Amino acid sequence: MQKQAVKKNERVEEVFQLFIKHIQEFLNEAKLNHEEYTNFVKWADRLGRAGELPLFADVFFETHVLRAMYTDKPGTQPSLLGPFFIEGSPLLEKQPGQPFVLTQRPDEPGETFYFSGNLSNTEGKPLANAHVEMWHNDQSAKYSGFDSDAPRYNLRGHFYTDENGDFEVKTIVPLPYPIPTDGPTGEFLEYLDQHPMRPAHLHLKFEAEGHETLITQVFFEGDEWLETDVADGVRGDLMTELVDKGDYKEASLNFVMRPE
Repeated sequence: MQKQAVKKNERVEEVFQLFIKHIQEFLNEAKLNHEEYTNFVKWADRLGRAGELPLFADVFFETHVLRAMYTDKPGTQPSLLGPFFIEGSPLLEKQPGQPFVLTQRPDEPGETFYFSGNLSNTEGKPLANAHVEMWHNDQSAKYSGFDSDAPRYNLRGHFYTDENGDFEVKTIVPLPYPIPTDGPTGEFLEYLDQHPMRPAHLHLKFEAEGHETLITQVFFEGDEWLETDVADGVRGDLMTELVDKGDYKEASLNFVMRPE
């Protein structure tokens, strides 16, 4: 079978030439010897074989990309998608006047938590019937579908905002957690003498017709890892207060999407 010709992509060529230019400048500045370069290539090969390239990119690259793209733009700042997102989460249903309940086991350990928010655009218009995806870790500090013993879609789900752009979800309080350290990414952290911890957070993904998809996270005031988040994903406008109401906790945050 004749191999199909690949059409030249000028954008790929443009980006690659920039990459080579800056890599050459980096090598000149770093003054790597051949042994150091070879060790890097071997480590990068292990990173790929371990399936940790998405993890490493999330922790060390994505936050800088997002800041370069969005810091000066209006609307809620995005944060990392993270390596623990799973497609196909269940649709959450609710009774009138009641919150959505994030998918969980009947005996799910953890503090009961109500999180509410409002979704609007940069013109101040509430975004009704917008699609919202939400996920976070459990009380073992692990994510379902990866290293947790929980069912695949535990503490995951999607739902839609109401006619005013509002939503409320009942779940449990997430925990701070370490990123995986038993592979090449952990080895790299040891070289830097860097801890692997991320502060507790919620993951949220918003989609509304005519608007840019917003992928972001929500953090809680007082978390000990906020200032030293290994992924540097904390943003000032993504902070909220976790209020103790006795037998449950609550928090809220509003979100603003950008038009396409």
